[in-house]
Amino acid sequence: MKTITRDTGSALWTIDPIHTTVAFGVRHLLVTNVHGVFERVSGTVRFDPAAPEATEIRVEIPAESVNTRAPQRDAHLRSADFFDVATYPLITFQSTEVRSTGEDSLVVTGTLTMRGVAREVVLAVTGLAGVPADTNGQPRMGASATATLKRSEFGMTFNKLLDAGGLAIADEVALRLDVSLQKASASVAA
Repeated sequence: MKTITRDTGSALWTIDPIHTTVAFGVRHLLVTNVHGVFERVSGTVRFDPAAPEATEIRVEIPAESVNTRAPQRDAHLRSADFFDVATYPLITFQSTEVRSTGEDSLVVTGTLTMRGVAREVVLAVTGLAGVPADTNGQPRMGASATATLKRSEFGMTFNKLLDAGGLAIADEVALRLDVSLQKASASVAA
């Protein structure tokens, strides 16, 4: 599907929240990975295929949109033990540097702000692709990105010691983003 042309110039794209997934996984009870998603996301990407290093990415995720398919766990994740959504309703990402690592891959460095704490995060972006027209005749781009972060670096230190030793919840969190972008309308681009 890789049909990104190298002569389109810089364009502003918006995240299509219906076709974008922001997912995470964390080791639980030392035996399995528990996964969740954020059901809402918005943002923009300014991208020029001829100059990927000039890419600018801004993303906002309402923290209360966390969903792990377990209402009691989701309520706990929204509490002050984890995301503290009453005090810090938004998770944000702002790119600071982008490097091309291949024809369809990038390394994106940026500032992730969560619970009022800003930390540098590095995303490995792969599968960068686009089509001149989707099923509605509109240009579309997309990619996948992965990163690993430590929740403790964002003030999420809640845990329980297991009787057999070890902690109930791992500190490392694996992120996976599958992002679909639509060409921004003239009013958004202005």
